Amino acid sequence: MSAAAAREPRAAVRTMLEARRVAVVGASARPGSFGGRMVTELLRSTAPLDVHLVNPRYESVAGRPCVPSLLEVPGPVDLVLLGVGDDLLEGQLRTAAKRGDRAAVVFGNAYEPPRPGEPSLRERLAAIAAEASMALCGAGCMGFANVGYGLRALGYVERDPLPPGPVALVTHSGSVFSALLRTRRPLGFTLAVSSGQELVTTAADYLSYAVESDETGAVALVMEAIREPDSFRAALARAAQRDLPVVLLPVGTSETGRAMVSAHSGAVAGGRGAWEALADAYGVHLVGDLGELVDTLELFTVGRRVPRARRAGGLAAVLDSGAERALLSDVAAEVGAPFAALSGPTLAALGAGLDPGLVAANPLDVWGTGADTEQTFRDMLATMAADPAVGAVLLAVDLVEEYDGDRSYLEAALATARATDAPVVVLSHLPDALDQAAAAQLRAAGVPVLAGTRSGLRALTHLLAHARGRPTGPPLTATVDRERQARWATRLAGRPLPAEGTYELAADYGLSVVAVRAVSSSAEAQAAAEALGYPVVLKTAGPVAHKTEVGGVVLGVADRAGVAAAYDGLAARLGRRVLVCQQAGPGVEVLVGVVRDPSLGPLVVVGAGGTLVERFADRAVAIPPLTAVTAQHLLERSRVRDLLAHPRGLPPADAESVVSAVLAVSRLASELGGHLSSFEVNPLVCTSSGAVGVDVLVES
Repeated sequence: MSAAAAREPRAAVRTMLEARRVAVVGASARPGSFGGRMVTELLRSTAPLDVHLVNPRYESVAGRPCVPSLLEVPGPVDLVLLGVGDDLLEGQLRTAAKRGDRAAVVFGNAYEPPRPGEPSLRERLAAIAAEASMALCGAGCMGFANVGYGLRALGYVERDPLPPGPVALVTHSGSVFSALLRTRRPLGFTLAVSSGQELVTTAADYLSYAVESDETGAVALVMEAIREPDSFRAALARAAQRDLPVVLLPVGTSETGRAMVSAHSGAVAGGRGAWEALADAYGVHLVGDLGELVDTLELFTVGRRVPRARRAGGLAAVLDSGAERALLSDVAAEVGAPFAALSGPTLAALGAGLDPGLVAANPLDVWGTGADTEQTFRDMLATMAADPAVGAVLLAVDLVEEYDGDRSYLEAALATARATDAPVVVLSHLPDALDQAAAAQLRAAGVPVLAGTRSGLRALTHLLAHARGRPTGPPLTATVDRERQARWATRLAGRPLPAEGTYELAADYGLSVVAVRAVSSSAEAQAAAEALGYPVVLKTAGPVAHKTEVGGVVLGVADRAGVAAAYDGLAARLGRRVLVCQQAGPGVEVLVGVVRDPSLGPLVVVGAGGTLVERFADRAVAIPPLTAVTAQHLLERSRVRDLLAHPRGLPPADAESVVSAVLAVSRLASELGGHLSSFEVNPLVCTSSGAVGVDVLVES
């Protein structure tokens, strides 16, 4: 029985994370050994545990009795820590399953040389645990710490005590697990899990547990792949309903990164587009590196949230340097961090307190003579904080150690935090120069200290975005036209669709496409052109994905002689089957389509089309089914909206017709996503009178 077919009950996951009776297989009295570390960490637990140590080499370990076999532990236990070599894992887990033990942690990598035709060790371990409805952390993991409960099921020495707090961490990386537990940031944890290969129990299980815990105030995920997408999406939807921030760092999104992830864990990782679709659907805060991750977590757990009355507000920043003001502005423009448009009275009040030569603006450089620094910064921060257009107040200075004992910046930030309900944040541009003592005092007072211009500004965009509301995601099922679905599923299950059939498919789902005729002779081509009306386009109907690259498209054919010449040329090089098509007029060229992600399934893609198709950064991806609102949002994310509004030399295109095309593709993805590898209309030519598909590609 596969792990997917027989997932352990949620109760087993809770039993594992809140275990009371724990057995340690491989317990050791040898200092520095893995077995010794397991025992040391477990005995540091503050939860009331009934601990049983197992190793035939010892009669006692750490002053506790040690039995030679798991079979000699009385009764089933909640959790078995398996600190044994890969060669012993299967036997020990099988014994635990037969005893009725509820869960296990497999620290080892669970690797053995492949044996052709036989299940791997990892597959056998997963089957044993799934058959027994056991929860299983790992393999290839660091273990977990349920800090809120007081259980340390770890194979490596960590802080004692671990810092308690609101963050629930789930990571596929053991190194990230240790790094975050050891950071100097004030990130307290309620749960920290190194989930490893997730042979049975997955990130979705841990996320579900964390989301339902009242102790969880923010979730941090570092992930290579999604192994149970439906359960994972359901947990994200629940987090959104609870207004619980989820901060996600995906790894392995580049072609090289995906190869490394696959080699590391055996998981197939989705590209960046799939993660972006997931984040956009559920209001997840997608970050690019560990610096942005910890800055974002600090904002959500140390500082205050943006008040409802300020949820549409932007940033207001005060600095002490003209150059760093320019730097802040440059980086903010790159990462999309919005500065608030301050009111006229606010600007006037700022200007009245500035030294001559300084300009009232946002962001604001207040350093002139340096006289009365603390009061000047207090006044400027307070004035900005009072403006209703401000969502968060930022003191963007280098918070360095002051050798003359000056505390102006520190006191100004603390005073502002006491006087306003808006988040007050300090951003220090150079992390290496950060005064840790000053930072600690600010954080203790609820003022986050962000370490780095780029990561800090990115984190602030997440804080502001969270205030504007979070989507709870599309439904896991969509309304389906069963007759249409069955008809096309049958056609796609046979041989590949002929070229003209791809246009029929698009039209059946509501996409407007050019009229086409399939021909196999010059005479048929001429007759088709007469029926469609000149000018026409001729293109090969052979199985060629990128027709223009092989000279497979002839545009603007205006008469019978031209049709004959174009047909003969295509037939001689690429085969006799040719499509004769209506020619669309000039317009904005857009791509709309469906791609299939190995984890999330079919995804809707929108982006610049035609000659701009290779500009991948201008594509956006979404999880179907879409609504008119989410389809419009998808256009905005892909920048297609700007292309439609400002086409060069043409009137603005009809955006509503493009939304309709995206919704048609969404219907197709929902009904036929399991039968297609990809579907693409490129280009969809968009004009002021509508949008029409010119070329359709289907891969089943």
